Amino acid sequence: MTIRVLLADDQTLVRAAFAMLVESAPDMEVVGQAATGREALEMARSERADLVVMDIRMPDLDGIEATRQIAADEDLAGVKVLVLTTYDTDEHIIEALRAGASGFLVKDTRPAELLDAIRTVAAGEALLSPGPTARLIERLLRSPSAPPAAGGPECLSEREREVLTLVARGLNNTEVAEALGLSPLTAKTHVSRIMGKLGARDRAQLVIVAYESGMVTPGSM
Repeated sequence: MTIRVLLADDQTLVRAAFAMLVESAPDMEVVGQAATGREALEMARSERADLVVMDIRMPDLDGIEATRQIAADEDLAGVKVLVLTTYDTDEHIIEALRAGASGFLVKDTRPAELLDAIRTVAAGEALLSPGPTARLIERLLRSPSAPPAAGGPECLSEREREVLTLVARGLNNTEVAEALGLSPLTAKTHVSRIMGKLGARDRAQLVIVAYESGMVTPGSM
């Protein structure tokens, strides 16, 4: 199955480079390139994209608001958003995740990692750039301006709390299963139930809950 990718970035050269990279992958195709958030929103609707690679800082409509409108549009329910950001200069990552982004990467990610990220997010997994990003999430979530999470882990069973902690550390279903001695199907079922109990749209929002509740901190990553 070919992943239909929409690229949204206000820099022409960046879009062109990403387009060449994506088109080099046999399982992907670029269905559009947008220079503004509004164009990204319109093209997500018109080009039937599976995934939008979204820059946060764009004119007309920024990437966060474009992501929020994509996530809120029932006709775009299957469209995933992967946000690209610049660590240490962009402080809107949590807003993007709360708006509905399924993950983010820093812009200096290696080409192969970007392609893997697109595949991961298109498959329904959350993806958070590792390393210093964890510290940035922690700092933003503890800032006074950070709104509270929609729900907490108090309603979860002990096993579900274990699963949530591993998901927040970036493990996929197979890795969670191996860590806890479960089958991949059982791990997937636990994740689905946790999302239902917490009212989370995807795994990225589970990460937010885990950080805000204190279940996961940078030191535990």
